[in-house]
Amino acid sequence: MSVKISVSINGKNYTSEVEPRQLLVYHLREALGLTGSHVGCDTSSCGACTVLVDGLAVKSCTTLAAQVDGCKVTTVEGLAKNGSLHPIQEGFKEEHGLQCGFCTPGMIMAAADLLQNNPNPSETEIRHALEGNFCRCTGYHNIVRSIQWAANKLKETNAAVL
Repeated sequence: MSVKISVSINGKNYTSEVEPRQLLVYHLREALGLTGSHVGCDTSSCGACTVLVDGLAVKSCTTLAAQVDGCKVTTVEGLAKNGSLHPIQEGFKEEHGLQCGFCTPGMIMAAADLLQNNPNPSETEIRHALEGNFCRCTGYHNIVRSIQWAANKLKETNAAVL
């Protein structure tokens, strides 16, 4: 038995048949080829699978694909526009906010959620917003600086996060 869903992902409309228990992260990766969201823990502890659903950060490894029927989903692939990095992605590049890169998509999407709601976060607010995302490489210092860089860039250019 499958369930029909219609969802907007990165601005493109998709209609799919999904198994009722299929997780969103596997639907994105396997059915749609959007492999930016990583599968790290399957328990929502690491945050590598974070995407935005109707503008809110969710862990796609514990969200059913059927739950996003009628929703707008944004993945890390959906941030760059016309071949240009999004300011958050650019911030991770400029401030060396990644090493192995495994956690980076989830960190970027958690940052997008934060900056939508708080365009000028303090270091403490950034660290709090990242509590659901693990990085085993960086120690978070450059990740925090990357998000601060992005917040400043968004402010300078008067750009919206999404």
